[in-house]
Amino acid sequence: MGTLLAPRPAAAMHLAEGVLPLGWCAFWNALALPFVAIALHLLRRRTEQDAFYKPFVGLIAAAVFAISCMPVPVPTAGTCSHPCGTGLAAVLIGPWMTVLVTVAALLIQALFLAHGGITTLGADVASMGIAGAFTGYFAFHLARRCGANLWVAGFLAGVTSDWATYATTALALALGLSGEGSVTSMFTGVALAFVPTQLPLGLLEGVMTAGALAFLRARRPDILDRLQVVRLAPGAS
Repeated sequence: MGTLLAPRPAAAMHLAEGVLPLGWCAFWNALALPFVAIALHLLRRRTEQDAFYKPFVGLIAAAVFAISCMPVPVPTAGTCSHPCGTGLAAVLIGPWMTVLVTVAALLIQALFLAHGGITTLGADVASMGIAGAFTGYFAFHLARRCGANLWVAGFLAGVTSDWATYATTALALALGLSGEGSVTSMFTGVALAFVPTQLPLGLLEGVMTAGALAFLRARRPDILDRLQVVRLAPGAS
């Protein structure tokens, strides 16, 4: 247990153990917990209605795990940049289920790959699974309501989800590490430290999200219809 709580260099994936004070770890864990509880309830209810749904959520969890396992170190920020996959997940299975798959992916990475930490799990879930998922989900549906095609809406979902994740990570670091200094200055400094890596990664994730949705529409439109992402015309298959 002492190993988990001891500070160490934060070049690992996500927010590593020892980066945030324990008080802030407790805050972010408390913030994330209700989202996880609601998501579990919704998963049980949806699984009762559709047996296909739970295995598909597991498939998305594996995809998020793989996508987010590609770190680009940002030493000046005390963490790493990486694609997240939560924008695509939120479009396909909704933001609540994306919170769950993020918890699963982050927990496995923390336990077996030394990416992230246990005490900082709530902060990582808040950034990647809550801010990233809900931002990407609403960006997608707002774009669709405004008449954007699937590719454009998917691109916006991927970009905004990725950048929202890192804005929240910067906020968590600023709140936890600013001490007597200015939170605003700390947030600005951390956010700017992410820009060289996260700006292109966010655009890349937008293309990846749009491409995945376009591929599904071309090859398996029935999946998008079943998930109520793109409805098939009556009689279409």
